[in-house]
Amino acid sequence: MLLLASALAAPLSAWAQDPGTLHPKPLPPIANPDDPKVPAKELFGRATSGAPLAARAIGSYAKGCVAGATALPVDGDTWQVMRLSRNRNWGHPRLIGFLERLSKRVPEINGWPGLLVGDLAQPRGGPMLTGHASHQIGLDADIWLTPMPDRRLSRTEREEMSATNLVRPDKRDVDPLAYTPAHLALLKSVSKEPEVARIFVNPAIKRALCRDAGADRAWLSKIRPMFGHNYHFHIRLWCPNGDEGCGNQEPPAPGDGCGAELDGWFTEAMLHPKPGGKPRPPMLMAQLPPECRKVLVAK
Repeated sequence: MLLLASALAAPLSAWAQDPGTLHPKPLPPIANPDDPKVPAKELFGRATSGAPLAARAIGSYAKGCVAGATALPVDGDTWQVMRLSRNRNWGHPRLIGFLERLSKRVPEINGWPGLLVGDLAQPRGGPMLTGHASHQIGLDADIWLTPMPDRRLSRTEREEMSATNLVRPDKRDVDPLAYTPAHLALLKSVSKEPEVARIFVNPAIKRALCRDAGADRAWLSKIRPMFGHNYHFHIRLWCPNGDEGCGNQEPPAPGDGCGAELDGWFTEAMLHPKPGGKPRPPMLMAQLPPECRKVLVAK
């Protein structure tokens, strides 16, 4: 798994910062959407609104969908949504409520005016046309490692500006000119939220958090190293109670995760993997929970 993460790190990190477009065009219709060979991402990537069903996270974070998703408003007093052209500001109502509550606390947590919010999920979840392998059941959210400015960003800025890269060019530690105590305070506070199952950050950021955490270290167990997360951190919530078809991951291992487990991410093979390997074939509808077909076609 770690080698796969290393191999994917560069393209995913670059993609996350790719600019959007001011003039998004609708995708052309699929000639035969019922063809079982059509990749699921082509079907879910064409949904433009949530499924009018009771809210439910279905399947696993990397193989599922979401019914009754709602959109995070693009503007709030303490948040702004980025890359609007992607239409990925949708999530399970539990995620939307969590982000709204969290953002209101940010000024007191670390002094930022608010959060810049990246990708959540597509309107009906499912595999995405580009980028993420997860973000499929409406319980994942990317938060930029850049404070929200104290003004409303323009549409052009939301599509074209880049987040802050906290990682040094050699990938072995954070950039001391970019990483601040405010990042530590925010990640610590989010990790302590009971609804949060995991937070993914670049291994170099985890290394800095381990070094600066002090005596209070229990929260570090939820901070999981993963390449491709040097511009943003990824929040993952536990499955909502009652969503029986939603599959939680196992809880993180006990301990702060700052020892040999973390050191393994800084080997030469991990930091500079040799090119090669075949990309995975796209996921098909038959590989998703059967309920996802109902979510996809609900009107």
